Amino acid sequence: MERPRVLEDPIALRLVGSGFARDMERAKHPVARDFRAFMAARSRYAEDRLAAAVAQGVAQYVVLGAGLDTFAYRNPFPSVRVFEVDFPATQQWKRAMLREAGIPLPAGLTFVPLDFEHKTLADGLGDAGFDVRSAAFFGWLGVVPYLTLGAFRATLRAIGQLPPKSAVSFDYVFSPDTLSPRRRIVFDKLAGRVAAAGEPFRLFFKPAELEKELRSAGFQRIEQVNSDQLNELYFKERSDGLKLSPSGVGMLTTAWV
Repeated sequence: MERPRVLEDPIALRLVGSGFARDMERAKHPVARDFRAFMAARSRYAEDRLAAAVAQGVAQYVVLGAGLDTFAYRNPFPSVRVFEVDFPATQQWKRAMLREAGIPLPAGLTFVPLDFEHKTLADGLGDAGFDVRSAAFFGWLGVVPYLTLGAFRATLRAIGQLPPKSAVSFDYVFSPDTLSPRRRIVFDKLAGRVAAAGEPFRLFFKPAELEKELRSAGFQRIEQVNSDQLNELYFKERSDGLKLSPSGVGMLTTAWV
């Protein structure tokens, strides 16, 4: 829909297939446009932070709750091994879509089918050949708001025990009681939609609360980025006016061990 692209992804349309409905009129709606901008910026942000980690020698990238993430199939870093972690059924669905689209599995990709009720993240990665003695970068997009606090903390602890230079990027939702009336309207609509899809929001944070959680898990440096900062990074001086609205209900975060 827009040029220039915030995120260059030649895989996504191939993966979803020709049967995916491309409703261009609906895509022009301000809400759809804002959501699309956020999704692109969220992935771009995490991948920019990954690129910085790779420049410092990190060679392991773990995608938590990978879903239909496409990074492994357009990975520009030959030295980086990618681990996609997700529920077994979700991975089977994705692998079927990859086969149907004729997208080959790269040599540097390892699937990690993991049911957290039966195996920990550390055990699942260990079984897949992940090197706990080396630093790793974790992408954890679109997952945290749906977790319990216990599951969130357990994952942070597992990452926080890795060597220095390890890091994680993720998004989170503000505590509803902290939102302005305008943002609360946006939040309520979004919360209703995800609940109707069977995945209600469960976990919320205030920025200071989140920083406390991260430091308790062993992270030394923390970055929290809001909509205004993302606009400055990725939407500055665009001729089409594409940018994130000021009604954002969460932030992006990167934390380094």
